[in-house]
Amino acid sequence: MIKYIKPVSEAAAEGLVTEVYSQIKEDFGMLVEPFTLHSPSPKLLAGIWMATRESLVTGNVRREIKEAVAATVSRINQCPYCVDAHTIMLHATSEHKVAKAISKQDDEKIQDPEIRSIVAWASATRSPGADILRSPPFSKQDAPEIIGTAVTFHYINRMVSVLLSETPLPSNSFLLKGILKRIAGRMFKGAVRRTKPSGLSVEFLSEAELPKDLNWAETTPAVAGAFARWAAIVEQVGKEILSPEVRTYVLEYIEAWSGEDPGLSRNWVEQAIGKFDEKSQAECRLALLTAIAPYQVDEVVIQRFRDYYPKDDELVGALAWSSFTAARKIGTWLSAY
Repeated sequence: MIKYIKPVSEAAAEGLVTEVYSQIKEDFGMLVEPFTLHSPSPKLLAGIWMATRESLVTGNVRREIKEAVAATVSRINQCPYCVDAHTIMLHATSEHKVAKAISKQDDEKIQDPEIRSIVAWASATRSPGADILRSPPFSKQDAPEIIGTAVTFHYINRMVSVLLSETPLPSNSFLLKGILKRIAGRMFKGAVRRTKPSGLSVEFLSEAELPKDLNWAETTPAVAGAFARWAAIVEQVGKEILSPEVRTYVLEYIEAWSGEDPGLSRNWVEQAIGKFDEKSQAECRLALLTAIAPYQVDEVVIQRFRDYYPKDDELVGALAWSSFTAARKIGTWLSAY
């Protein structure tokens, strides 16, 4: 199911990976690939888990609200694996009709007005300036958990699109998916219903200052602490792998990006990286495609990068930095408070 890298198995895990795996199983119900694919880089594993845990898994906002955000963000990012995974989690919360509506893009059939409005908001998160982003359907108090969930899944969708197959289910058959999702949802019911204290995951990484572009998180200490630490680790890893010239160029490109999809052709990225030498082109091609159009990353793009960076932790690190750069930019469009 995981492509291009070999994740650390539970049996082979040591140190930080063991600790994080244990908490994932306790709180999420089981180990799942969107987390384990980060395991070649233990601190990145800890970072993505703490961001997910403190925004999606714990807190005061109803779990079904946040699962609807995760599933809808995944839908607009065309990440079928994550749509399946988080409509499964909606089934686990007993929101069967919501799961079906999001899967079929029949959002108007969602009867719960709070969930319907949050799905409309999540659907607009790649549309900076949309009216609903300026007047979000949630309170300032709830914003860190909801925005945190959206930003987390704009990140996860990119990682998953590159490194995972199309579904976590045993079959991708349209006729079977509805049944399989409901069955899978039963496996997570206990974990979803269990009360979990906030803030436990932030102990995995050292304290860090919350960057200004993540200030939407600052009023909820657990979310702020998780995102501050995650951002610090992603930045550290990016600096260790990608050249300063490539990182600067990608940051400038993303700063000018408005959420649009470039389509199927890769001509745009080849034109964008033309000024670099071959090594920097390999870095920049992977970074820009991951951030803007992860569905365009294929074996050739990966191999060109691995010609210079053969280790799994280097590939995961480059993908993480690129994915988080795009997700952070999207987050700046979402805070109206």
